Amino acid sequence: MNALLLPLSVLCGLILCATAVSLFAVHRAYCLLREMNARGSGKQLEGDAGLQSVRDSLEALAAQLHDLQNHPPVAQPPGLPKPGLNLSKRSHALRMHRRGEGAEQIAASLDLPRQEVELLLKVHRIVLSSV
Repeated sequence: MNALLLPLSVLCGLILCATAVSLFAVHRAYCLLREMNARGSGKQLEGDAGLQSVRDSLEALAAQLHDLQNHPPVAQPPGLPKPGLNLSKRSHALRMHRRGEGAEQIAASLDLPRQEVELLLKVHRIVLSSV
């Protein structure tokens, strides 16, 4: 009988050990599941906050678009045309050049860009050399 009791006691020990391991595994799974649910709800709250900020931005943009559609921006009237080199300024610049004034002085007195005056004088020289 002692021979049967020993294996039976070993068998009971194995069953008890397997039951303990199974209970530990179930407890651990329950803890992990609870932790995942806590993280998931936290992420969902973070996602809801991000989604709410996107919604707020979208509503603000929609309001701006609505305002622009109802009140289109007033077009600025075109500015006065820049005084260019008209015929009188051209003749005046050539007269000043004949008197010996430089391109910078002519440009300053006639309120013209210096490059424009230099171009006028260069074209005038080319025309005079071809005649």
